Amino acid sequence: MALDITTLSNDFAETGFAIAPNLFTRDEVQRLKLECIDILETVKAETGTVAGHGVCVGLAARSPVFQTAVGDARLLDILEGVLAPDIEFLSDKVVFKSKSMTFASPWHQDWSYWYGAHKVSIWVALDDATVENGCLKLFPGSHKSAIVHDGDADDGHGFGNRLRPGAVDENLAVTAEIEAGGAVFFHDLTLHSSHPNRSGEERWVWIPTYRDAKAEDEDYPWAVAAKVLRGEKLVS
Repeated sequence: MALDITTLSNDFAETGFAIAPNLFTRDEVQRLKLECIDILETVKAETGTVAGHGVCVGLAARSPVFQTAVGDARLLDILEGVLAPDIEFLSDKVVFKSKSMTFASPWHQDWSYWYGAHKVSIWVALDDATVENGCLKLFPGSHKSAIVHDGDADDGHGFGNRLRPGAVDENLAVTAEIEAGGAVFFHDLTLHSSHPNRSGEERWVWIPTYRDAKAEDEDYPWAVAAKVLRGEKLVS
């Protein structure tokens, strides 16, 4: 069944996120997952370790596979509706949970990590994402204003900006269970977190981030693979 981009755009405008089930095939995301594993092995060989909080940034900076994937027309067609006709890719990351990485991600807004112009990230499930293995939770309507975050709880889980426990009414949150290949597009002010991984199995996610190529914004030193994918970039 073809995705209704107008409906996705309306959902995004109202809630701050839009869920696109089965955007990629299982075979496609399995290839992306295997590429993630290869990248992590390379990082481990170079540095001797991989981040204990289960996040590795900069896949497209290392891999032609992800350099191509970030420009996939299925992503860009939806981004045109929720972001802008002029689309610039900034950076991407893999987030993985395993038997030894069971913790839930805390509630946070991504904007608190980069500020500047607002951006859209895409949470692409490389495995089936369920409540049991730590799928995404989102708070509808939270994209309309920035929220003051607390600092890192120093628990080794990363997330230097987070909301304190109990700050969000969990009864109002939306749980995004999606099959491998599904994707969640979300505004960088949309409050989100994840369920803990109680499954004893892996759960892998790829998250590329984009901005309006014509918006005035910061020059981010971490956006080493940034490139305009549709339209034109702002010329200052």
